[in-house]
Amino acid sequence: MGKVGVKLAVGCAVAACVVASVMVGRRVRRKRAWRRVVKVLEELEEGCATPVARLRQVVDAMAVEMHAGLVSEGGSKLKMLLTFVHNLPSGSEEGTYYSLDLGGTNFRILRVQLGGQRSAIIGHDVDRQPIPQHLMTGTSEELFDFIASSLKDFVEREENVSEHSQSERRELGFTFSFPVKQTSSSSGILIKWTKGFVIEDMVGSDVSECLQQAISRKGLDMRVNALINDTVGTLALGHYHDEDTVAAVIIGTGTNACYLERADAIIKCQGLLTTPGDMVVNMEWGNFWSSHLPRTSYDIDLDADSPNPNDQGFEKMISGMYLGDIVRRVILRMSEELDVFGPVSSKLQVPFILRTPLMAAMHEDDTPDLREVAQILRETLEFPDIPQNVRKLVVRVCDVVTRRAARLAAAGIVGILKKIGRDGSGGIASGKNEGASRSKMRRTVVAVEGGLYTNYTLFREYLNEAMTQILGEEIAPSVIVKVMEDGSGIGAALLAAAAASHSTSSVDTVQIL
Repeated sequence: MGKVGVKLAVGCAVAACVVASVMVGRRVRRKRAWRRVVKVLEELEEGCATPVARLRQVVDAMAVEMHAGLVSEGGSKLKMLLTFVHNLPSGSEEGTYYSLDLGGTNFRILRVQLGGQRSAIIGHDVDRQPIPQHLMTGTSEELFDFIASSLKDFVEREENVSEHSQSERRELGFTFSFPVKQTSSSSGILIKWTKGFVIEDMVGSDVSECLQQAISRKGLDMRVNALINDTVGTLALGHYHDEDTVAAVIIGTGTNACYLERADAIIKCQGLLTTPGDMVVNMEWGNFWSSHLPRTSYDIDLDADSPNPNDQGFEKMISGMYLGDIVRRVILRMSEELDVFGPVSSKLQVPFILRTPLMAAMHEDDTPDLREVAQILRETLEFPDIPQNVRKLVVRVCDVVTRRAARLAAAGIVGILKKIGRDGSGGIASGKNEGASRSKMRRTVVAVEGGLYTNYTLFREYLNEAMTQILGEEIAPSVIVKVMEDGSGIGAALLAAAAASHSTSSVDTVQIL
């Protein structure tokens, strides 16, 4: 071989070494980057960890905050709002009752027929209507005249003349899902509008009275005798079906809880309430907070970017409004560590673009190659051709975020049970024999409504599993979680029926001092 050949061979060898070195360097850098991505997941798992010991700390914190909120206004992050609802449906209600559900840009009217036996809802009719845009920013009279006209049309369409005795007044339960200061079981003052409504002349007014006046103007013989929110409606529906129902939780886009509390335990109103026994308390538990909650940097950033920072901390960790966006933030962090997702998509920077139903679909993808995960990442976040190992990583992120949410929700529920002595420990309930021995644990039912629990199988399984772990194998069988449907509609009609059957009772109205 001549000198030229030798030089050429040496040159080729050097080039090959350079290429090999570059390739090895790339593999090394890629492995290091992959390890960083895996470390992001490991840090997330550690930050979201919810061992049973920690969950029991959350249980205790929830019970303590509930007690503090019952002692004084502003004494807790939990508002513990009085509903003045003393009489839940017993199952003996009979007749036809109506409800109006106003909670957004649509409203619903329901007509419910009750048969006088527990769970005997003979049937119900529903009419759903949109609210014209101009009425959302008009006057209260215009809005409620429109609703009352629709209500009258519905009544006339559904009722035969022979069905309704002229001596009988129709009873209506009103579900009004806006901030209200309740003044009795059938009245409340509007604090502010949300969800796109701006009707200034109604702020500070009694919402039931506004509706009642509109009904009267339309010549309709109907009385608004119950004003509630959707959570109280879910409790009413649960109690109608099962008298052992003591609490209700909504876990959907948002989250809230209410429960039956002894009137004498509501210390901030002691001596002012004229009706003994129990009262439904609306906890507004989305605002619960405790140092025991496992908060990550993603939660902190989400809260800081939200319209209501330092508010609704519990809701931001467990409700459907936020879970998808927590996952999005984790994926964004991972994509910054490794270009396996491709260039960082501009879509990934958009808050709430990954909705929780899409996150749930990825989490529950049971195809061998996780093709649904790939499809959602491609169509929603514009990530093309995601490798299968990365798809598995995304599923694990979904699992960590969902598992934490479900287990914290379970701790919140057990916290309510602890407060009223239904967790087998005796809780911090005062008086009576709520702290009986564990062997005499009373059957206890919690009514649950909301798509996150009812439609998301893994969320539901994680929540039920956590409740069993917290309560223990001996107590857990005594606590039953029952799914309800349409507490805001049917539940409101049931409360109207319950109120009508106790119409001789005086209505409590107190001034919180």
